[in-house]
Amino acid sequence: MAYKHDYDKALTRLRVILQRLNDGEALGVKELAEEFNVSTRTIQRDFNEKLVSSYPIYQENKKWKMQDGFKIEKIRDIDDKIVLDIIEKITDSIGGNFAIKGKKLLSKIKNEEYAPIYTKLNIEDVSDMISDINLLETAIKNKNIIECSYVYNTDKRYDTTLNPLKIVNYEGFWYLIALNNDEVKKYYLKEIKNIKLTDTTFTVDTKIDNLLENSISIWFDEHTKPFTVKLLALKGASKYFTRRPLPTQIISSINSDDSIEFTIKITHEMEVLPIIKYWIPHLKVIEPKWLDNIVKEDLQEYLREN
Repeated sequence: MAYKHDYDKALTRLRVILQRLNDGEALGVKELAEEFNVSTRTIQRDFNEKLVSSYPIYQENKKWKMQDGFKIEKIRDIDDKIVLDIIEKITDSIGGNFAIKGKKLLSKIKNEEYAPIYTKLNIEDVSDMISDINLLETAIKNKNIIECSYVYNTDKRYDTTLNPLKIVNYEGFWYLIALNNDEVKKYYLKEIKNIKLTDTTFTVDTKIDNLLENSISIWFDEHTKPFTVKLLALKGASKYFTRRPLPTQIISSINSDDSIEFTIKITHEMEVLPIIKYWIPHLKVIEPKWLDNIVKEDLQEYLREN
């Protein structure tokens, strides 16, 4: 909880500073440090690492100011401004008609003269599926059973009926989470064809929201009891897992060498194996031993073949 508390304080501090700059004030580091009861180094880091890179802010005579002519005019709430900037960049990353329509909508409620936030997200474009997505959204909201065809292995297709629950995005790819014969199944969105709504409705088990909230990737398994994985993130990776914790992550130890030990709960080893392999040698499995053995065997096989 200490991490969340510190984060909330930092967000409040940034919001107040940005609001005052937007109102035309010239702010000094020493005065701000005293006001917020933090070190001058913390305030200087707020400007150098967070604000200057995102907004037209400059320092003159030891005072920080907002560039003349720049104003957050159409939205007075700074939190909303930041959120809208992020939404715009995510929309750009998706591309296609989503980006075009999204920018038109956002331009009605935000200042477009300056774009302080940039994101590079590798999200697949599904703008050619707008009509299908609309059908799925309607089915999900109204709890209508759908009929459709599903393509797998590029050339095989079968017809099925599904109870659609959620459209989700994992690692840039879009999926439909649905019930099939009372089992939670995942379907790659672009392989769903010939969608038809039926008049038959179904009831939803609310556990799906909790299942998705605690999942790390599309590999989650509703039938497996969650088990704990303990990991050691060395200095090269610890900042990443501190800044963007995995779902269910709990830090158990912060070590003097800047490494951290933390635990996560998963239902399938493939939820975490790609992450571990991505961070080799900076991320190591402490427990369970069988998972560590899988990593080492896969690594040995790779070395033998190369």
